[in-house]
Amino acid sequence: MPIKGGKVVKTRKGDVDDVIIYDKNPLDLAMEFEDAGLTHLHIIDLDGAKQRRVVNYPILEMIAKYTKLNIDYTGGISSDGDVRTVFEFGAKTMTLASVAIEEPEKFKSWLISYGANKIILAADALDNIVRTKGWKNNVGIDLFDHIRNFAERGVSYVKTTEIARDGTMLGPKFELYEELIAKIPEVKFLACGGLRDADDIAKLDEIGVYAVIFSKSFYEGKIQLSDLKKFI
Repeated sequence: MPIKGGKVVKTRKGDVDDVIIYDKNPLDLAMEFEDAGLTHLHIIDLDGAKQRRVVNYPILEMIAKYTKLNIDYTGGISSDGDVRTVFEFGAKTMTLASVAIEEPEKFKSWLISYGANKIILAADALDNIVRTKGWKNNVGIDLFDHIRNFAERGVSYVKTTEIARDGTMLGPKFELYEELIAKIPEVKFLACGGLRDADDIAKLDEIGVYAVIFSKSFYEGKIQLSDLKKFI
Protein backbone atom coordinates (compact mmCIF):
# COMPACT_ATOMS: atom_id res chain seq x y z
CA MET A 1 0.00 0.00 0.00
CA PRO A 2 1.95 3.06 -1.21
CA ILE A 3 1.06 6.19 0.82
CA LYS A 4 1.69 9.81 -0.15
CA GLY A 5 0.16 12.75 1.65
CA GLY A 6 -1.97 10.34 3.65
CA LYS A 7 -3.56 8.94 0.49
CA VAL A 8 -3.31 5.57 -1.23
CA VAL A 9 -1.36 6.02 -4.49
CA LYS A 10 0.65 4.10 -7.06
CA THR A 11 3.90 5.18 -8.63
CA ARG A 12 4.94 4.43 -12.18
CA LYS A 13 8.41 2.92 -12.39
CA GLY A 14 9.07 4.08 -8.86
CA ASP A 15 8.86 7.83 -9.51
CA VAL A 16 7.54 9.30 -6.23
CA ASP A 17 6.62 12.50 -8.10
CA ASP A 18 4.53 10.64 -10.69
CA VAL A 19 1.66 8.97 -8.86
CA ILE A 20 -1.92 7.93 -9.45
CA ILE A 21 -4.15 8.78 -6.46
CA TYR A 22 -6.79 6.17 -5.67
CA ASP A 23 -10.09 6.89 -3.93
CA LYS A 24 -9.29 4.50 -1.08
CA ASN A 25 -9.00 5.31 2.60
CA PRO A 26 -5.89 3.49 3.95
CA LEU A 27 -7.67 2.06 7.00
CA ASP A 28 -10.78 1.03 5.06
CA LEU A 29 -8.58 -0.69 2.50
CA ALA A 30 -6.56 -2.47 5.19
CA MET A 31 -9.75 -3.70 6.84
CA GLU A 32 -11.00 -4.89 3.46
CA PHE A 33 -7.81 -6.91 3.04
CA GLU A 34 -8.18 -8.40 6.51
CA ASP A 35 -11.83 -9.31 5.93
CA ALA A 36 -10.77 -11.16 2.77
CA GLY A 37 -8.35 -13.30 4.78
CA LEU A 38 -5.07 -11.56 3.98
CA THR A 39 -2.64 -11.54 6.89
CA HIS A 40 0.17 -9.24 5.71
CA LEU A 41 0.29 -5.62 4.52
CA HIS A 42 3.25 -3.82 2.93
CA ILE A 43 3.12 -0.04 3.57
CA ILE A 44 5.37 2.19 1.45
CA ASP A 45 5.95 5.65 2.93
CA LEU A 46 6.63 7.63 -0.25
CA ASP A 47 6.89 10.91 1.65
CA GLY A 48 9.41 9.26 3.94
CA ALA A 49 11.42 7.90 1.02
CA LYS A 50 11.76 11.44 -0.35
CA GLN A 51 12.48 13.14 2.99
CA ARG A 52 14.74 10.39 4.36
CA ARG A 53 12.72 10.04 7.56
CA VAL A 54 9.57 8.19 8.58
CA VAL A 55 6.56 10.43 7.85
CA ASN A 56 3.36 8.41 7.63
CA TYR A 57 3.61 6.65 10.99
CA PRO A 58 0.12 7.88 12.08
CA ILE A 59 -1.37 5.74 9.31
CA LEU A 60 0.77 2.82 10.43
CA GLU A 61 -0.47 3.31 14.00
CA MET A 62 -4.10 3.51 12.91
CA ILE A 63 -3.98 0.33 10.81
CA ALA A 64 -2.08 -1.55 13.52
CA LYS A 65 -4.65 -0.46 16.11
CA TYR A 66 -7.76 -1.44 14.17
CA THR A 67 -6.56 -4.58 12.36
CA LYS A 68 -4.50 -7.65 13.19
CA LEU A 69 -2.53 -7.47 9.95
CA ASN A 70 1.21 -8.14 10.06
CA ILE A 71 2.51 -4.84 8.73
CA ASP A 72 5.78 -4.41 6.90
CA TYR A 73 6.89 -0.77 6.65
CA THR A 74 9.34 0.81 4.23
CA GLY A 75 10.37 4.29 3.15
CA GLY A 76 12.62 6.81 4.88
CA ILE A 77 13.96 4.54 7.60
CA SER A 78 17.47 5.88 8.12
CA SER A 79 18.09 6.29 11.86
CA ASP A 80 17.74 4.39 15.11
CA GLY A 81 14.85 6.71 15.94
CA ASP A 82 13.08 5.79 12.70
CA VAL A 83 13.44 2.10 13.52
CA ARG A 84 12.01 2.61 17.00
CA THR A 85 9.12 4.62 15.59
CA VAL A 86 8.25 1.98 13.01
CA PHE A 87 8.20 -0.84 15.54
CA GLU A 88 6.58 1.16 18.36
CA PHE A 89 3.74 2.28 16.09
CA GLY A 90 2.89 -1.26 15.09
CA ALA A 91 5.00 -2.66 12.27
CA LYS A 92 6.06 -6.30 12.60
CA THR A 93 8.85 -6.00 10.02
CA MET A 94 10.64 -3.29 8.08
CA THR A 95 12.12 -3.26 4.60
CA LEU A 96 15.35 -1.34 3.98
CA ALA A 97 17.15 -0.33 0.79
CA SER A 98 19.24 2.86 0.88
CA VAL A 99 20.74 2.31 4.34
CA ALA A 100 22.06 -1.11 3.26
CA ILE A 101 24.05 0.61 0.50
CA GLU A 102 25.07 3.83 2.25
CA GLU A 103 25.57 2.55 5.81
CA PRO A 104 25.98 -1.22 5.61
CA GLU A 105 27.37 -1.47 9.16
CA LYS A 106 24.27 0.24 10.52
CA PHE A 107 22.08 -2.14 8.51
CA LYS A 108 23.98 -5.13 9.87
CA SER A 109 23.70 -3.80 13.44
CA TRP A 110 19.91 -3.60 13.05
CA LEU A 111 19.89 -7.10 11.61
CA ILE A 112 21.74 -8.36 14.69
CA SER A 113 19.66 -6.32 17.16
CA TYR A 114 16.22 -7.11 15.77
CA GLY A 115 16.80 -10.43 13.98
CA ALA A 116 16.52 -11.71 10.42
CA ASN A 117 12.78 -12.21 10.81
CA LYS A 118 12.28 -8.47 11.37
CA ILE A 119 14.58 -6.98 8.71
CA ILE A 120 13.90 -7.38 4.98
CA LEU A 121 16.45 -6.22 2.43
CA ALA A 122 15.01 -4.32 -0.54
CA ALA A 123 17.18 -5.03 -3.57
CA ASP A 124 15.45 -3.24 -6.42
CA ALA A 125 17.12 -3.05 -9.79
CA LEU A 126 16.97 -1.80 -13.35
CA ASP A 127 18.69 -4.16 -15.77
CA ASN A 128 20.19 -6.01 -12.76
CA ILE A 129 21.87 -2.88 -11.37
CA VAL A 130 20.69 -1.83 -7.90
CA ARG A 131 18.97 1.52 -7.43
CA THR A 132 18.08 3.38 -4.22
CA LYS A 133 16.56 6.69 -3.03
CA GLY A 134 13.20 6.17 -4.66
CA TRP A 135 14.98 4.26 -7.44
CA LYS A 136 16.57 7.45 -8.77
CA ASN A 137 20.11 6.61 -7.62
CA ASN A 138 22.08 4.10 -9.72
CA VAL A 139 24.59 2.69 -7.22
CA GLY A 140 26.45 0.64 -9.85
CA ILE A 141 26.23 -2.61 -7.90
CA ASP A 142 25.17 -5.90 -9.47
CA LEU A 143 21.90 -7.19 -8.04
CA PHE A 144 23.15 -10.73 -7.49
CA ASP A 145 26.38 -9.59 -5.82
CA HIS A 146 24.42 -7.25 -3.56
CA ILE A 147 22.03 -9.96 -2.37
CA ARG A 148 24.81 -12.54 -1.90
CA ASN A 149 26.78 -10.06 0.19
CA PHE A 150 23.93 -9.61 2.67
CA ALA A 151 22.82 -13.24 2.56
CA GLU A 152 26.31 -14.11 3.82
CA ARG A 153 25.68 -11.69 6.71
CA GLY A 154 22.41 -13.25 7.78
CA VAL A 155 19.66 -11.71 5.65
CA SER A 156 16.86 -14.23 5.14
CA TYR A 157 14.24 -12.17 3.26
CA VAL A 158 14.79 -10.04 0.16
CA LYS A 159 12.22 -7.94 -1.71
CA THR A 160 13.21 -7.51 -5.34
CA THR A 161 11.48 -5.24 -7.84
CA GLU A 162 12.30 -5.10 -11.52
CA ILE A 163 11.90 -1.33 -11.75
CA ALA A 164 11.10 -1.27 -15.46
CA ARG A 165 7.97 -3.33 -14.75
CA ASP A 166 6.73 -1.28 -11.76
CA GLY A 167 3.23 0.07 -12.32
CA THR A 168 3.10 -1.18 -15.90
CA MET A 169 1.03 -4.37 -15.45
CA LEU A 170 3.12 -5.94 -18.22
CA GLY A 171 3.86 -9.04 -16.14
CA PRO A 172 6.66 -9.80 -13.66
CA LYS A 173 10.14 -10.60 -14.91
CA PHE A 174 9.74 -14.32 -14.16
CA GLU A 175 13.19 -15.28 -15.42
CA LEU A 176 14.79 -12.90 -12.89
CA TYR A 177 13.15 -14.66 -9.95
CA GLU A 178 13.95 -18.08 -11.37
CA GLU A 179 17.62 -17.13 -11.58
CA LEU A 180 17.69 -15.54 -8.12
CA ILE A 181 16.15 -18.62 -6.49
CA ALA A 182 18.48 -20.95 -8.37
CA LYS A 183 21.64 -19.00 -7.51
CA ILE A 184 20.78 -17.84 -3.97
CA PRO A 185 18.48 -20.58 -2.63
CA GLU A 186 19.02 -19.73 1.04
CA VAL A 187 17.05 -16.48 0.64
CA LYS A 188 13.25 -16.15 0.63
CA PHE A 189 12.30 -13.74 -2.17
CA LEU A 190 9.39 -11.32 -2.27
CA ALA A 191 8.46 -10.34 -5.83
CA CYS A 192 7.17 -6.93 -6.84
CA GLY A 193 6.53 -5.14 -10.12
CA GLY A 194 4.41 -5.71 -13.21
CA LEU A 195 1.83 -8.05 -11.72
CA ARG A 196 -1.19 -8.42 -13.98
CA ASP A 197 -3.51 -10.97 -12.42
CA ALA A 198 -3.85 -14.06 -10.22
CA ASP A 199 -2.26 -16.21 -12.92
CA ASP A 200 0.97 -14.25 -12.46
CA ILE A 201 0.83 -14.95 -8.72
CA ALA A 202 0.32 -18.66 -9.45
CA LYS A 203 3.35 -18.71 -11.76
CA LEU A 204 5.54 -16.94 -9.20
CA ASP A 205 4.35 -19.42 -6.60
CA GLU A 206 5.35 -22.31 -8.87
CA ILE A 207 8.78 -20.75 -9.39
CA GLY A 208 9.26 -20.73 -5.62
CA VAL A 209 8.82 -17.05 -4.76
CA TYR A 210 8.06 -16.70 -1.05
CA ALA A 211 5.56 -13.82 -1.34
CA VAL A 212 4.14 -11.37 -3.85
CA ILE A 213 3.53 -7.64 -3.36
CA PHE A 214 0.77 -6.11 -5.50
CA SER A 215 -1.11 -2.82 -5.67
CA LYS A 216 -2.06 -1.36 -9.07
CA SER A 217 -3.49 -4.61 -10.43
CA PHE A 218 -5.86 -4.69 -7.44
CA TYR A 219 -6.78 -1.01 -7.49
CA GLU A 220 -7.64 -1.26 -11.18
CA GLY A 221 -9.72 -4.38 -10.77
CA LYS A 222 -7.44 -6.91 -12.45
CA ILE A 223 -7.07 -8.88 -9.22
CA GLN A 224 -10.05 -9.62 -6.98
CA LEU A 225 -9.50 -10.44 -3.33
CA SER A 226 -11.47 -13.64 -3.88
CA ASP A 227 -8.75 -14.72 -6.35
CA LEU A 228 -6.22 -14.78 -3.52
CA LYS A 229 -7.82 -17.29 -1.18
CA LYS A 230 -5.88 -20.23 -2.62
CA PHE A 231 -2.58 -18.46 -1.93
CA ILE A 232 -3.27 -17.52 1.70
